[in-house]
Amino acid sequence: MNVDILWSKFLTEVKDDLTSLSFDTWFKDTTLYKLDNGKAYIIVPMPIHKKHLADNYSELILNHLNNITGTNFELLFLLKEEIEEEEVTQKTAEEEDFNQNHNDSVGVPHNPAQSNLKSKYTFNNFIVGNSNKFAHAAALSVAENPGNMYNPLFIYGNSGLGKTHLMHAIGNYIIENSNRRVLYVTSDQFIQDFIGINKKDEKGTNFNYVDFFKNKYRNIDVLIIDDIQFLGGATQTQQEFFHTFNSLYNDSKQIIISSDRSPDDLKLLEDRLRTRFCWGLTVNIFPPDFSLRTEILKKKIIAGNFEKEIPDDVVEYIASNIGTDVRQLEGSITRLIAYSTIMGGVEITLDLAIEALKDFISKGMGEKNDIQRIQKIVSEYFQISVEDIRSKKRSSNISFPRQIAMYLCRTMTNESFPKIGTEFGGKDHTTVMHSVEKIEKEIKVNRDLANIIEKLKKDIGVV
Repeated sequence: MNVDILWSKFLTEVKDDLTSLSFDTWFKDTTLYKLDNGKAYIIVPMPIHKKHLADNYSELILNHLNNITGTNFELLFLLKEEIEEEEVTQKTAEEEDFNQNHNDSVGVPHNPAQSNLKSKYTFNNFIVGNSNKFAHAAALSVAENPGNMYNPLFIYGNSGLGKTHLMHAIGNYIIENSNRRVLYVTSDQFIQDFIGINKKDEKGTNFNYVDFFKNKYRNIDVLIIDDIQFLGGATQTQQEFFHTFNSLYNDSKQIIISSDRSPDDLKLLEDRLRTRFCWGLTVNIFPPDFSLRTEILKKKIIAGNFEKEIPDDVVEYIASNIGTDVRQLEGSITRLIAYSTIMGGVEITLDLAIEALKDFISKGMGEKNDIQRIQKIVSEYFQISVEDIRSKKRSSNISFPRQIAMYLCRTMTNESFPKIGTEFGGKDHTTVMHSVEKIEKEIKVNRDLANIIEKLKKDIGVV
């Protein structure tokens, strides 16, 4: 049987045994490279898939392959780049024994309300893109196998990129699929609880508070602590967290930590803490690119079920200008809808969005705007105004320099077509694409134009 047909049949069958989330994350992007000498060579998209599939899905994969082919195989999980090497390694993918005992707590299941988790944050409504794909896969891996995969899981990145969403998603997934006890707290809450240890009860002792603290933080299966950087400077609290960490870790309890910076950059924390944060897996969430920002906005619009339609050019304008903070992106939609309502329910257009969000655009975006710099230099060269180059005027003495400026913006910056179009008076991204293609063709046959472009590039310099 052809390997592509075989794997297509395999994926169809295995999909029925998994949740859509698990299938899409771990199996959807896999392919079967070949079956050779009793080995099945399976290509996976990222290194994390190799370990997770081997540790958690080997038996499932083998059962389905056996049903389809009537043969038992040894599994090898490989990256595409490893397949492209001169020889595929013959070494079997390293596997760890899967502990059937999930360290479930003895007693009644934990009450989700005591976990401090927000039910609205799940894996299903976390929008995955290139900037957060690895962090999402790592988080789901921990959620499926807490205490056994990556411990601790340390997630870091700037504010507003989805760290807290992922942490809550892990906790909600674990509670939904097991009876483990999960606790989510901020580092500020941990500090407040630790300070409470010094309180005295009516008998003049603090035994009750000590017992409360230890029961809350050590008699659990999963500790999720947000914004660990705020423990910096709280020396005694750091010492207590060190002991709490050791107690949980030694009992194979899952620890999940977030910060706005990597463990190495947490200079105000003790070295022994920073070292422990690196024992498991450290993942970084990067700012969303234009494509992901667009998807986030569209998801917000769909979830909001707004009465008014928001055109694509408005979505692209917001995605190009609001920045990378997911909360600000979502807030911009709320602000735009409110503005439209206050203005008498007027239709939402690009002009309305520009007006509504003029004070909402990230501060400082225009202070060092490479596109505006290019516009200025091109305008000076062709002796026209920057206002002309951004206008809708179509005379050749303006439209041609505008096309050159668009071409330079595209080739000398990392900005998207929609972003460039917005900076040129709200032009559609297809207009920018047409201009870039036209100049690219002209350069090849018009030596004078090629010389002009080279001179302008030198004037612009590195942007």
